[in-house]
Amino acid sequence: MPRLAQLYFKTAIIFLIIGLCMGLHMAISQDHAATPAHAHTNLLGWVTMAIFGIYYALNPAKAERRLALIQYYVYTSGVAVLVPSLYLMTTGRPEIEPIVAAASIVAFLGVLLFAVVIFSSAESPARASTAPSR
Repeated sequence: MPRLAQLYFKTAIIFLIIGLCMGLHMAISQDHAATPAHAHTNLLGWVTMAIFGIYYALNPAKAERRLALIQYYVYTSGVAVLVPSLYLMTTGRPEIEPIVAAASIVAFLGVLLFAVVIFSSAESPARASTAPSR
């Protein structure tokens, strides 16, 4: 399995643990103000990152590209900032909203980069340039 796929699966599990802890805290405290942060943690962190990992596991040539690793860091940094800032905003710190907005944009850029990876050709640039011409 490509290193990038493993990295996505490991990161996804961390977000799943965080999301479950948030859910348990809300259930125990009966305070559900952080529901949006809990949902974003599970959907953007756990589910989406696991899907990215599956894609890269099934497309190892694309996982080896530099753009794929850049996509991982952009998306992951956006979600890693979005989750705690959204948690703080929804639990009484409305002044954090600009950080939530900026992190959302970074995560969205990560999704756009993933779209570029998906729609790019299956051949790696090095292989394409060394292919014999007819």
